[in-house]
Amino acid sequence: MTTSASPASVRGRDGALFDRDAVSFGITPTCWTNDDFPTVGDDIPFEQCVSEMALAGFEGCSVGHKYPTDPRTLRQALELRGLRVSEPWSSTYFTAEDMWDRTVAAFRRQLDFIKAAGGDRIVVAELAGAVHQQQVALVANKPVFGDNAWHRLLTGLDTLGRTAADQGMLLCYHHHMGTGVQTRAEVDRLLAGTDPELVHLLLDTGHLAWSGDDPLELVRDHAGRIRHVHLKDLRRDVLEDCRRLDPSFRDAVLAGIFTVPGDGMLDFGPVLRTLADAGYRGWLVVEAEQDPAKAHPLTYAKKAREYLHDLTGL
Repeated sequence: MTTSASPASVRGRDGALFDRDAVSFGITPTCWTNDDFPTVGDDIPFEQCVSEMALAGFEGCSVGHKYPTDPRTLRQALELRGLRVSEPWSSTYFTAEDMWDRTVAAFRRQLDFIKAAGGDRIVVAELAGAVHQQQVALVANKPVFGDNAWHRLLTGLDTLGRTAADQGMLLCYHHHMGTGVQTRAEVDRLLAGTDPELVHLLLDTGHLAWSGDDPLELVRDHAGRIRHVHLKDLRRDVLEDCRRLDPSFRDAVLAGIFTVPGDGMLDFGPVLRTLADAGYRGWLVVEAEQDPAKAHPLTYAKKAREYLHDLTGL
Protein backbone atom coordinates (compact mmCIF):
# COMPACT_ATOMS: atom_id res chain seq x y z
CA MET A 1 0.00 0.00 0.00
CA THR A 2 1.82 3.08 -1.29
CA THR A 3 0.94 6.60 -2.27
CA SER A 4 -1.15 7.01 -5.38
CA ALA A 5 0.41 6.26 -8.75
CA SER A 6 0.71 8.95 -11.37
CA PRO A 7 -2.17 8.89 -13.87
CA ALA A 8 0.10 8.18 -16.84
CA SER A 9 1.25 4.90 -15.30
CA VAL A 10 -2.13 3.22 -15.82
CA ARG A 11 -3.31 4.70 -19.12
CA GLY A 12 -4.24 2.37 -21.94
CA ARG A 13 -3.02 3.03 -25.47
CA ASP A 14 -6.31 4.61 -26.45
CA GLY A 15 -6.17 6.94 -23.46
CA ALA A 16 -8.88 5.13 -21.52
CA LEU A 17 -8.44 2.28 -19.09
CA PHE A 18 -11.92 0.79 -19.55
CA ASP A 19 -14.31 0.75 -22.48
CA ARG A 20 -16.72 3.61 -21.93
CA ASP A 21 -19.73 1.32 -21.95
CA ALA A 22 -18.11 -1.07 -19.47
CA VAL A 23 -18.10 1.05 -16.33
CA SER A 24 -20.20 3.67 -14.61
CA PHE A 25 -18.97 6.03 -11.91
CA GLY A 26 -21.03 6.34 -8.76
CA ILE A 27 -20.72 7.74 -5.27
CA THR A 28 -22.38 6.92 -1.96
CA PRO A 29 -24.14 9.55 0.16
CA THR A 30 -21.72 8.91 3.05
CA CYS A 31 -19.72 12.00 2.11
CA TRP A 32 -22.87 13.96 3.00
CA THR A 33 -24.82 11.87 5.52
CA ASN A 34 -24.17 8.56 7.28
CA ASP A 35 -26.51 5.58 7.42
CA ASP A 36 -24.74 3.96 10.38
CA PHE A 37 -24.74 7.21 12.36
CA PRO A 38 -27.67 9.31 11.09
CA THR A 39 -26.82 12.39 13.17
CA VAL A 40 -23.65 12.84 11.10
CA GLY A 41 -24.64 15.22 8.32
CA ASP A 42 -28.24 15.27 9.51
CA ASP A 43 -28.63 18.88 8.37
CA ILE A 44 -27.91 18.05 4.71
CA PRO A 45 -31.10 17.32 2.73
CA PHE A 46 -31.49 14.63 0.09
CA GLU A 47 -31.86 17.17 -2.70
CA GLN A 48 -28.54 18.83 -1.92
CA CYS A 49 -26.80 15.49 -1.69
CA VAL A 50 -27.88 14.14 -5.09
CA SER A 51 -27.57 17.53 -6.82
CA GLU A 52 -23.96 17.80 -5.69
CA MET A 53 -23.28 14.21 -6.81
CA ALA A 54 -24.41 15.19 -10.31
CA LEU A 55 -22.51 18.48 -10.18
CA ALA A 56 -19.32 16.58 -9.33
CA GLY A 57 -19.75 14.48 -12.48
CA PHE A 58 -21.05 11.17 -11.17
CA GLU A 59 -23.57 9.00 -13.00
CA GLY A 60 -25.19 7.22 -10.08
CA CYS A 61 -25.34 6.63 -6.37
CA SER A 62 -26.24 4.12 -3.71
CA VAL A 63 -29.43 4.51 -1.67
CA GLY A 64 -29.16 6.29 1.68
CA HIS A 65 -31.51 6.74 4.61
CA LYS A 66 -32.67 10.19 3.47
CA TYR A 67 -33.74 9.00 0.04
CA PRO A 68 -37.43 8.75 -0.92
CA THR A 69 -38.88 5.37 0.00
CA ASP A 70 -41.15 5.28 -3.03
CA PRO A 71 -39.09 3.88 -5.94
CA ARG A 72 -40.88 5.96 -8.57
CA THR A 73 -40.27 9.17 -6.65
CA LEU A 74 -36.63 8.23 -6.17
CA ARG A 75 -36.16 7.36 -9.81
CA GLN A 76 -37.68 10.65 -10.93
CA ALA A 77 -35.48 12.66 -8.56
CA LEU A 78 -32.35 10.90 -9.77
CA GLU A 79 -33.23 11.03 -13.47
CA LEU A 80 -33.86 14.76 -13.14
CA ARG A 81 -30.18 15.07 -12.25
CA GLY A 82 -28.88 12.50 -14.72
CA LEU A 83 -28.26 9.89 -12.03
CA ARG A 84 -29.10 6.19 -11.64
CA VAL A 85 -29.18 3.89 -8.65
CA SER A 86 -25.95 1.93 -8.22
CA GLU A 87 -27.12 -0.26 -5.32
CA PRO A 88 -29.16 -0.55 -2.15
CA TRP A 89 -27.99 -2.30 1.02
CA SER A 90 -29.72 -5.30 2.58
CA SER A 91 -28.43 -6.64 5.90
CA THR A 92 -28.44 -10.39 6.44
CA TYR A 93 -28.73 -12.22 9.79
CA PHE A 94 -28.28 -15.85 8.83
CA THR A 95 -25.88 -16.53 11.72
CA ALA A 96 -28.41 -15.30 14.31
CA GLU A 97 -31.13 -17.55 15.72
CA ASP A 98 -34.57 -17.59 14.10
CA MET A 99 -33.66 -14.98 11.47
CA TRP A 100 -33.71 -16.96 8.22
CA ASP A 101 -37.28 -16.13 7.16
CA ARG A 102 -37.01 -12.49 8.22
CA THR A 103 -33.72 -12.06 6.40
CA VAL A 104 -35.12 -13.54 3.19
CA ALA A 105 -38.29 -11.43 3.42
CA ALA A 106 -36.33 -8.20 3.95
CA PHE A 107 -34.06 -9.08 1.04
CA ARG A 108 -37.03 -9.66 -1.26
CA ARG A 109 -38.47 -6.26 -0.30
CA GLN A 110 -35.18 -4.53 -1.09
CA LEU A 111 -34.89 -6.45 -4.34
CA ASP A 112 -38.34 -5.32 -5.42
CA PHE A 113 -37.50 -1.76 -4.43
CA ILE A 114 -34.23 -1.55 -6.33
CA LYS A 115 -35.70 -3.18 -9.41
CA ALA A 116 -38.52 -0.63 -9.46
CA ALA A 117 -35.98 2.16 -8.93
CA GLY A 118 -33.99 1.03 -11.97
CA GLY A 119 -31.07 -0.79 -10.36
CA ASP A 120 -29.69 -4.18 -11.31
CA ARG A 121 -27.78 -5.29 -8.18
CA ILE A 122 -28.09 -5.46 -4.43
CA VAL A 123 -25.37 -5.31 -1.79
CA VAL A 124 -25.53 -7.53 1.30
CA ALA A 125 -23.46 -8.06 4.43
CA GLU A 126 -23.94 -10.35 7.42
CA LEU A 127 -24.59 -8.11 10.43
CA ALA A 128 -25.43 -10.68 13.09
CA GLY A 129 -22.98 -9.92 15.87
CA ALA A 130 -21.54 -6.93 14.00
CA VAL A 131 -20.04 -4.21 16.19
CA HIS A 132 -19.38 -1.35 13.77
CA GLN A 133 -22.55 0.42 14.88
CA GLN A 134 -21.66 0.11 18.57
CA GLN A 135 -19.40 2.26 20.75
CA VAL A 136 -16.93 -0.56 21.41
CA ALA A 137 -13.38 -1.33 20.35
CA LEU A 138 -13.87 -2.38 16.75
CA VAL A 139 -11.22 -5.01 16.10
CA ALA A 140 -11.18 -6.52 19.59
CA ASN A 141 -14.92 -7.20 19.47
CA LYS A 142 -15.51 -8.28 15.87
CA PRO A 143 -17.51 -11.50 15.57
CA VAL A 144 -15.71 -14.70 14.65
CA PHE A 145 -17.93 -17.33 13.04
CA GLY A 146 -17.72 -21.01 13.92
CA ASP A 147 -18.26 -23.77 11.36
CA ASN A 148 -22.02 -23.92 11.97
CA ALA A 149 -22.41 -20.18 11.52
CA TRP A 150 -20.38 -20.29 8.32
CA HIS A 151 -22.59 -23.06 6.97
CA ARG A 152 -25.73 -21.04 7.68
CA LEU A 153 -24.27 -17.93 6.12
CA LEU A 154 -23.00 -19.60 2.95
CA THR A 155 -26.24 -21.54 2.47
CA GLY A 156 -28.24 -18.38 3.01
CA LEU A 157 -26.18 -16.36 0.54
CA ASP A 158 -26.64 -18.98 -2.17
CA THR A 159 -30.37 -18.85 -1.50
CA LEU A 160 -30.47 -15.06 -1.84
CA GLY A 161 -28.21 -15.20 -4.87
CA ARG A 162 -30.62 -17.55 -6.61
CA THR A 163 -33.53 -15.26 -5.73
CA ALA A 164 -31.68 -12.30 -7.25
CA ALA A 165 -30.56 -14.20 -10.33
CA ASP A 166 -34.09 -15.40 -11.01
CA GLN A 167 -35.07 -11.74 -11.34
CA GLY A 168 -32.09 -10.83 -13.51
CA MET A 169 -30.30 -9.14 -10.61
CA LEU A 170 -26.85 -9.51 -9.03
CA LEU A 171 -26.10 -10.16 -5.37
CA CYS A 172 -22.78 -8.65 -4.28
CA TYR A 173 -21.31 -9.37 -0.83
CA HIS A 174 -19.69 -6.47 1.05
CA HIS A 175 -16.86 -7.40 3.43
CA HIS A 176 -16.88 -4.84 6.24
CA MET A 177 -14.91 -3.85 9.33
CA GLY A 178 -16.52 -5.03 12.55
CA THR A 179 -18.35 -7.95 10.95
CA GLY A 180 -17.70 -11.67 10.63
CA VAL A 181 -16.45 -11.23 7.06
CA GLN A 182 -13.77 -8.59 7.45
CA THR A 183 -10.36 -10.09 6.60
CA ARG A 184 -8.95 -11.56 3.41
CA ALA A 185 -9.09 -15.05 4.94
CA GLU A 186 -12.79 -14.58 5.70
CA VAL A 187 -13.46 -13.28 2.19
CA ASP A 188 -11.66 -16.30 0.76
CA ARG A 189 -13.79 -18.66 2.83
CA LEU A 190 -16.98 -16.94 1.71
CA LEU A 191 -16.02 -17.14 -1.95
CA ALA A 192 -14.89 -20.76 -1.69
CA GLY A 193 -18.16 -21.79 -0.05
CA THR A 194 -20.67 -20.05 -2.32
CA ASP A 195 -21.80 -20.57 -5.90
CA PRO A 196 -19.77 -18.23 -8.16
CA GLU A 197 -22.75 -17.90 -10.48
CA LEU A 198 -24.96 -16.62 -7.66
CA VAL A 199 -22.78 -14.82 -5.09
CA HIS A 200 -20.48 -12.07 -6.29
CA LEU A 201 -18.02 -9.91 -4.42
CA LEU A 202 -18.11 -6.22 -3.70
CA LEU A 203 -14.48 -5.12 -3.36
CA ASP A 204 -14.10 -2.34 -0.79
CA THR A 205 -10.52 -1.09 -0.90
CA GLY A 206 -10.68 0.86 2.35
CA HIS A 207 -12.21 -1.84 4.52
CA LEU A 208 -9.80 -4.50 3.26
CA ALA A 209 -6.72 -2.31 3.74
CA TRP A 210 -7.83 -1.33 7.25
CA SER A 211 -8.17 -5.03 8.08
CA GLY A 212 -4.48 -5.41 7.22
CA ASP A 213 -4.87 -7.03 3.80
CA ASP A 214 -3.92 -5.92 0.30
CA PRO A 215 -6.77 -4.98 -2.08
CA LEU A 216 -4.54 -5.51 -5.12
CA GLU A 217 -3.75 -9.10 -4.15
CA LEU A 218 -7.45 -9.83 -3.69
CA VAL A 219 -8.21 -8.40 -7.14
CA ARG A 220 -5.46 -10.49 -8.70
CA ASP A 221 -6.79 -13.66 -7.08
CA HIS A 222 -10.54 -13.08 -7.37
CA ALA A 223 -11.12 -10.65 -10.25
CA GLY A 224 -13.68 -13.02 -11.77
CA ARG A 225 -15.88 -12.82 -8.67
CA ILE A 226 -15.80 -9.02 -8.34
CA ARG A 227 -18.93 -7.45 -9.80
CA HIS A 228 -19.09 -4.25 -7.77
CA VAL A 229 -16.42 -1.91 -6.38
CA HIS A 230 -16.28 0.67 -3.60
CA LEU A 231 -13.24 2.90 -3.98
CA LYS A 232 -12.34 4.15 -0.53
CA ASP A 233 -9.02 5.66 0.58
CA LEU A 234 -7.41 5.83 4.03
CA ARG A 235 -5.47 8.51 5.86
CA ARG A 236 -2.26 6.86 7.00
CA ASP A 237 -1.85 8.80 10.25
CA VAL A 238 -5.41 8.06 11.36
CA LEU A 239 -5.06 4.40 10.39
CA GLU A 240 -1.92 4.09 12.49
CA ASP A 241 -3.74 5.64 15.46
CA CYS A 242 -6.66 3.26 14.97
CA ARG A 243 -4.41 0.22 14.89
CA ARG A 244 -2.77 1.40 18.09
CA LEU A 245 -5.89 2.50 19.98
CA ASP A 246 -8.64 0.33 18.42
CA PRO A 247 -11.45 2.89 18.67
CA SER A 248 -15.06 2.33 17.73
CA PHE A 249 -15.95 2.53 14.05
CA ARG A 250 -17.81 5.78 14.64
CA ASP A 251 -14.86 7.39 16.40
CA ALA A 252 -12.54 6.27 13.62
CA VAL A 253 -14.84 7.75 10.97
CA LEU A 254 -15.14 11.05 12.82
CA ALA A 255 -11.36 11.11 13.23
CA GLY A 256 -11.09 10.92 9.44
CA ILE A 257 -9.83 7.41 8.75
CA PHE A 258 -11.62 7.34 5.39
CA THR A 259 -11.24 9.75 2.51
CA VAL A 260 -11.87 9.73 -1.23
CA PRO A 261 -9.52 8.09 -3.75
CA GLY A 262 -6.50 10.24 -4.46
CA ASP A 263 -6.52 11.93 -1.07
CA GLY A 264 -5.00 9.16 1.04
CA MET A 265 -2.43 6.38 1.16
CA LEU A 266 -3.73 3.78 -1.30
CA ASP A 267 -2.44 3.22 -4.83
CA PHE A 268 -5.54 2.83 -7.00
CA GLY A 269 -3.72 2.65 -10.33
CA PRO A 270 -2.73 -1.04 -10.18
CA VAL A 271 -6.11 -2.02 -8.72
CA LEU A 272 -7.99 -0.39 -11.58
CA ARG A 273 -5.53 -1.71 -14.17
CA THR A 274 -5.95 -5.27 -12.89
CA LEU A 275 -9.74 -4.93 -12.94
CA ALA A 276 -9.61 -3.57 -16.48
CA ASP A 277 -7.30 -6.36 -17.65
CA ALA A 278 -9.73 -8.89 -16.19
CA GLY A 279 -12.59 -7.38 -18.19
CA TYR A 280 -14.41 -5.79 -15.27
CA ARG A 281 -17.80 -4.35 -16.14
CA GLY A 282 -19.97 -2.53 -13.62
CA TRP A 283 -19.93 0.30 -11.13
CA LEU A 284 -16.89 2.05 -9.72
CA VAL A 285 -18.34 3.74 -6.65
CA VAL A 286 -16.54 6.32 -4.54
CA GLU A 287 -17.24 5.84 -0.85
CA ALA A 288 -15.77 7.83 2.01
CA GLU A 289 -17.58 7.97 5.32
CA GLN A 290 -16.54 11.43 6.46
CA ASP A 291 -17.77 14.14 8.77
CA PRO A 292 -19.16 16.78 6.37
CA ALA A 293 -18.39 19.47 8.97
CA LYS A 294 -14.70 18.69 8.46
CA ALA A 295 -14.60 17.44 4.87
CA HIS A 296 -16.73 19.57 2.54
CA PRO A 297 -18.73 16.98 0.56
CA LEU A 298 -18.82 18.65 -2.86
CA THR A 299 -15.13 19.52 -2.70
CA TYR A 300 -14.18 15.92 -1.94
CA ALA A 301 -16.63 14.51 -4.49
CA LYS A 302 -15.12 16.66 -7.23
CA LYS A 303 -11.61 15.75 -6.13
CA ALA A 304 -12.45 12.05 -6.38
CA ARG A 305 -14.09 12.33 -9.80
CA GLU A 306 -11.20 14.33 -11.22
CA TYR A 307 -8.71 11.81 -9.85
CA LEU A 308 -10.60 8.88 -11.38
CA HIS A 309 -10.83 10.71 -14.67
CA ASP A 310 -7.06 11.17 -14.65
CA LEU A 311 -6.52 7.49 -13.85
CA THR A 312 -9.01 6.00 -16.27
CA GLY A 313 -9.37 8.58 -19.02
CA LEU A 314 -13.13 8.48 -18.46
